[in-house]
Amino acid sequence: MKSLNWTRGALCALAMTVGTASQAEEWTPLFDGKTLSGWTVGGGGGETKWEVKDGMIVGSGKASMLYSPKKYKNFKYRAEVKINDKGNSGLYFRSPTNTGNFVDGYEAQIDSTHSDPIRTGSLYGFVHIYKRLVPPDTWFTYEVEVVDKEWRGRKAPHITIKVNGEELFMFMDFANTFKEGYFAFQQHDPGSRIEIRKIEVVELP
Repeated sequence: MKSLNWTRGALCALAMTVGTASQAEEWTPLFDGKTLSGWTVGGGGGETKWEVKDGMIVGSGKASMLYSPKKYKNFKYRAEVKINDKGNSGLYFRSPTNTGNFVDGYEAQIDSTHSDPIRTGSLYGFVHIYKRLVPPDTWFTYEVEVVDKEWRGRKAPHITIKVNGEELFMFMDFANTFKEGYFAFQQHDPGSRIEIRKIEVVELP
């Protein structure tokens, strides 16, 4: 009987732990499916177009960026996106400014068939993937986790990239290139069309 009671107690404790973890990772939507409320456009000079059509954010026209309402540091972040054939875009995070500069912030590349051979799944400028993981004109889920922590006595952001739930790699940036910033989506050039239908975040300690 003592053994049975211990087992029941252990199972209850496990259930409470799982429940607490589940509550701690409640995803917060950043797009309401109807408007671009809170989001701002950087760059483009009026010749770029970010709009909501059929419950999706659509970016087209001249090069520009669409920025989140606020800055984030440690988080889990995911979006459902689609890029056209020969199109190019990027899912940016920790972008310190919201002025439309392509070099501000880490960029998870969105590119299936563009002339730039660095494909979707890459952390641009740090870890490059040249294999096509997602066909053009196909919806996929991009997920990024960023947490500052120590490894062998050195602190660095640990950046994990996932495509459709599959973890591709975890990169530690010991240069601490970007410390916190906005999320953003890139409109790379007039031949590109990026579509986003879901954007969510979990802020982490």
